[in-house]
Amino acid sequence: MTKARPLDAVDRILAQWHQERPDLDVSPMGPIGRLKRCTALIQRRLDETFAEHGLTSWEFDVLATLRRSGAPHCLAPTALFAALMVTSGTMTNRLQRLEASGWVERLANPNDARSMLVQLTKTGLALIDRAVQAHVDNEHRVLEGLSPADLRALDQQLARLLAVLEA
Repeated sequence: MTKARPLDAVDRILAQWHQERPDLDVSPMGPIGRLKRCTALIQRRLDETFAEHGLTSWEFDVLATLRRSGAPHCLAPTALFAALMVTSGTMTNRLQRLEASGWVERLANPNDARSMLVQLTKTGLALIDRAVQAHVDNEHRVLEGLSPADLRALDQQLARLLAVLEA
């Protein structure tokens, strides 16, 4: 016999809907509500770590995208906004702010005189290297309550859901 898990906020919401609208099948609200709640709670923890490095979530995302692109840590703005799923206008504003902070610089594109490239500065590279180490350590802490087998199963199920949603 398995041990019953404690009730969570989503269980209480589902119970209210069952009470008020017993005619509705609200079962999808369980996983979707839990995903939303987990996202919000995880984001809070991630933001705390980013803030310790003087970064916001979006700043971390841009710097991390440049960092993981490999040396010379340089991408065209179009590649950046495609990877980050933001508009070109949003990307332009963000790049201006990152450039003002000294974390990125814009360079002439040697392959296209009409465009620029965005590159991490030495300061930006050092910052993202420190921040990403702290971020990964934080993610380990966030998930430490789950066994390795549970983590693998969760990851597989989320990958399936993502494939359905992206189809």
